[in-house]
Formats: sequence, structure tokens, C-alpha cells
Amino acid sequence: MTRATEILISVIIPTYNYARLLPRALDSVLAQHTDDIELIVVDDGSGDDTAEVLAPYAARHRQLRVIHQSNAGAAAARNHGIREARGAYALLLDADDELLPEALASLRAALARQPTAGMVLGAQISVYPDGRERLRLPTPVPSAPPLQLTRRYLLEKRISISHGCSLFRRDLLLQRPYPESLRGGEDVAVFAYLLVSTPVAVTTEPLARIHKHADSLRHNRDNEEERALAMVSEVFSGLPAECQSLRTRYQAQRYLSLFRAALRAGDRPTARRYYAAAWRLSPLQALRGRQLHRVLSLWAWT
Repeated sequence: MTRATEILISVIIPTYNYARLLPRALDSVLAQHTDDIELIVVDDGSGDDTAEVLAPYAARHRQLRVIHQSNAGAAAARNHGIREARGAYALLLDADDELLPEALASLRAALARQPTAGMVLGAQISVYPDGRERLRLPTPVPSAPPLQLTRRYLLEKRISISHGCSLFRRDLLLQRPYPESLRGGEDVAVFAYLLVSTPVAVTTEPLARIHKHADSLRHNRDNEEERALAMVSEVFSGLPAECQSLRTRYQAQRYLSLFRAALRAGDRPTARRYYAAAWRLSPLQALRGRQLHRVLSLWAWT
């Protein structure tokens, strides 16, 4: 293995019970390995054949390091991999996704063009369960004050950041680890912090194939209000003082997400309560987009 100072990019794959899909992710990275790339897999206490799948890979590829830990969640697995990594930059790849053949070369070229960048956003190909594919280009990120960037990302949804097609400066990830107390949405706090902390480079080259599937956490409504408020606290704990004025509107937005989830579940009384909470916090946010149509439909049903 090359010396730590020579590693440019650490690709980190957290995995939990993805033994059947993991080889696709591993092969997509190893096929484009160079001496300035390392690959780390963090097995988050899988109960399937993950260990058996990883063993022959580790034996054949000296650039691959495997870390086993007790199950602690995706955030903890990512943090563990980031701490153990030696690269100046980290790419977090989900175990069911895959890098495209020229992804690492494209990222290396993007850093050469903009060496001050602490984050690189690339394009992705979204792959849906029915086989459809869609190219998603990265959203432009203006050179703007933290308040404006935070508003565009958190409230207006005009900046999109995703794992697999994004590169992050590793020292910044060490400064703002993924919040391990959250199980879902923990990446938002990290992405918001990075966005206001470092210059961002963009490449229109597709970097990854992101396989879309139902997210069980997204449909888990246990303690949903408590989890939503905890997410608000985590996101704003890492943002500068000038961004704190957006906290109330973001909290309203989280209540709107709960409102939509309750509607999908057919829980109209709870949906009404969540929308009322969003309205009290920020009428402006409560009326954004298609909210008004949903609300009128909700109150039309008695």
C-alpha cells in the first residue's frame, strides 16, 4: 500500500446485509483502481454472507481494507470508515450502488481544475425498480454567503447532494461527523455543513449508478415527530450564526414532510395536526409548492 500522504481518494462503502449486491459495488471501484485510491468496506454487523463475500476480495486486493463492527447504523459505519481512511478526500458509496467506469478519473480531473474545492458534485444515473434509467445532472452551486446557500439547499431544494456521486474533503467530515443518534436523514446535517464551509466544484460527468428502492426508514413512523425535531437540531448545530434565522422555517418544512407521510398512510387527524404545526411556525413555508392543494383536499374530507 502506498504511503498515507499519497492517497488522494478513499472510497468508503458501509454495508449491512447486502451480500448479494456488494460485489457489484466492489468491482466498480476495483476496476478503476490506481495507486492514489484506497477502498474501505465497513461491515455494520451484517447477519448474511457479507463476511464470506468480502474475504476473497480482501485476499486478492491489497488496496481493500475490511472493517467489521457491531451493528450501529449507517452513520456510525460511515464515521468509522472516515476515521480509518487515509485519503485527502472521501467518496461514500452505498453498497447497492456502483461507480461508473471513469468516475474516479473524472473526480481527479475536477480537483485538478479547482484544487481549492472541498466538495465535488457530479451527475448520476438513477436506476428504478422497473428498469428505467434517468440521467440527473448536478445542480449549480453559486458563490454565495452561507445564509443564501443554506436557504437554497434546505428550504428551496435548489441544490442537490447525494452519496455516490459526490466527493468530500475528509478533514471536513472529521470536523462534522454523521450524527449517529439519527436513523434517517443524517446526511442532511453533514451536507449542509460542507456546503457553507468550503468551495464546491461541479462536473457534469456521470459518476455513479444509483439504484432506487423503497426505503424502510422513510415509511417507519415510530417516534416520527421526535426524530424530525432531532434532525432540525442536528442540522442547525453545525451551521454558523447567520443561518440560524432559517431554523423555524426548516422546522416547519419537517412538519410538512410528516404531514405528507401521514396523508399517505391515511392518518388524516395526525396530518391535520402536523400541518397546523407547520402553519404556526411558518405560513410562508406551509403554502409553498403543492401544499395548498393537499390541505384543501384534506379538509374537504370529514
